[in-house]
Amino acid sequence: MPFNLLKYGLSSEYPVEVDLPAPKELKSSYDVVIIGGGGHGLATAYYLAKYHGITNIAVLEKSYLGGGNTARNTAVIRSNYLTSEGVKFYAESVRMFEGLSNEFDFNIMYSHRGQLTLAHTDATVRSFRQRAEVNKHFGGRTEMIDRQQIRELVPSLNLDPGHLPVLAGLWHMDGATARHDAVAWGYAKQAAKRGVEIHQLTEVQELVIENGAITAVKTNRGTIKCGCAVQAIAGLSSQMMAKAGIRSPIQTFPLQAMVTQPFKPFLDPLVSSSALHCYVQQTSRGEVVFGGGSDPYPLFNTRSTLDLKESLLAHAIEMFPFLANAKLMRQWAGITDMTPDYSPIMGLSPVKNYYLDAGWGTWGFKATPICGKTMAELVASGGKVPDLITPFSLARFSTFKQVNEMGATAASH
Repeated sequence: MPFNLLKYGLSSEYPVEVDLPAPKELKSSYDVVIIGGGGHGLATAYYLAKYHGITNIAVLEKSYLGGGNTARNTAVIRSNYLTSEGVKFYAESVRMFEGLSNEFDFNIMYSHRGQLTLAHTDATVRSFRQRAEVNKHFGGRTEMIDRQQIRELVPSLNLDPGHLPVLAGLWHMDGATARHDAVAWGYAKQAAKRGVEIHQLTEVQELVIENGAITAVKTNRGTIKCGCAVQAIAGLSSQMMAKAGIRSPIQTFPLQAMVTQPFKPFLDPLVSSSALHCYVQQTSRGEVVFGGGSDPYPLFNTRSTLDLKESLLAHAIEMFPFLANAKLMRQWAGITDMTPDYSPIMGLSPVKNYYLDAGWGTWGFKATPICGKTMAELVASGGKVPDLITPFSLARFSTFKQVNEMGATAASH
């Protein structure tokens, strides 16, 4: 062992940088209270502090940072959505992801991979053509490719599963992955450096609303007054909205995934099939990740099930038959808050100064940077909704102006 490394390790003045300051007591009041210490809540706090100079912020997390859906997703980043509103929103998020490691001085392990979505029917081919044109129009890099191009891109893929041969594919060159917990910690570290207080093991139990406006938040550690509050708790969104007396269109479903033992690299793109209800990707560590559709019944639970495992792996083996002998290492689940039009709810709520970041379903992680940036703009302006998130208001369900992204999640819906 080199002498300098030994000296460094045994030094009484160990010069390691601490990511987060030591826990402290809650103050009696804050300008902004953010409910939820996942990627979205931490990103909102960071952008408020960096770009708007608002630092009297408390981020409240009932468990540990990024321990909810941030830690339970499969870390896919993409912008190949169906609607102009969705494509513009997620394309900006992809652009921001590309520079996060440099912005944080913290490696989020961003990996540009590309995403391939398979078409097994003529109807799917037609819809993919339209989707590719919408993406191109708004700056996304998405195109249709044929069977030969798919074979060259993913040589190990079975193009002729028994009942659903592959006819074509939607190739999204901007598809990528990043380390989900690193994204959360990067935002947390930089927010804390700017004076934001991050309180773990702090559960919001009640919202204090007076004269139609939020004035305080009751937690298991006491009550704190606030100028405004932001709700950013994917999965439990409808429950927190109920505490505020807000009627929610959200239903919550478990979403499961699983991962194998590591293999030598054989799969660079992310591959998905809505017909087979499955997506497959290989991580930087060589593990193969499988995911698919949500459970078919509402439930606030993160348990895994045998029936989902059997059906999902049967479809994955149709795509990659040689994986039949792979050994699974683990299986897990998150809870997804689904809206009727498969788009998020962002912006104002019926309660004054109470802002919503909800309804993220299976697409929350990929929106982390742009969600934090736009929610910070909303809070800093005192309620002026940024143009980019105006289509995602809660009011759209009363005015019938839904942003229909059904089917845009490639495998889940």
